[in-house]
Amino acid sequence: MTDQTPENTQLFLTAPMPCPYLPGKQERKLFTHLTGRRASALHALLSDNGFRRSQNLIYRPACEGCAACQSVRIVAGDFETTGRYRRILRLNEDVEVAVKPPRATSEQFALFKRYLESRHTGGGMTTMNFVDYEYMVEDTPVQTVLVEYRLGSDPEKPLVAVALTDVMPDGLSMVYSFFTPEFDKRGLGNLLILDHIRQVRLAGLHYVYLGYWVQDSPKMAYKGQFRPLEVQRGPLGWRRLD
Repeated sequence: MTDQTPENTQLFLTAPMPCPYLPGKQERKLFTHLTGRRASALHALLSDNGFRRSQNLIYRPACEGCAACQSVRIVAGDFETTGRYRRILRLNEDVEVAVKPPRATSEQFALFKRYLESRHTGGGMTTMNFVDYEYMVEDTPVQTVLVEYRLGSDPEKPLVAVALTDVMPDGLSMVYSFFTPEFDKRGLGNLLILDHIRQVRLAGLHYVYLGYWVQDSPKMAYKGQFRPLEVQRGPLGWRRLD
């Protein structure tokens, strides 16, 4: 843990569960609640120490004998839009971006379900109903926004991607994102990250927090392709990945 954690912060440890990223492994999480007036300050402090928010909880992996999950963030000011990423931006020039309050809609939920059924078949989130989704989006004790991506500026044009994002003192933290699975060629997942880099730069901030990266997990390979990338190294703090 970190010696910067407030003394009156109660930390809890989950029971072992099958790891969703590495077959045959067990995961455990260290977590605490974000409540009251200090929620935002505690969120910022623990996020800087590698924790992630989920609704009104903030957690980090605490797995016995395994440290594969690494908290990573992009250094937005030093990021260079190379040929591959320029191509993604060109392919999505018709996509309009709108930053909104964290309010769940049936349109978002329909896209969320399609995404899960295509990309995460059999995962725990596939059983979520609208109320569950509503809690995921709206149960936040910190400054949170929903970023919607549509084809064209007309509000009636289809919703193609959504990012649930926390606003941090030094950047943006991408809590959860989903997109139209049929549009693989557009690279919407990468587009969302590129757009968050743009937003961070416009705001004069520094980082895009991507959550946990497991180097040996194919599902997370895309995170390691964004450079420069910093990894949270516990007591050593954030270190740039070579």
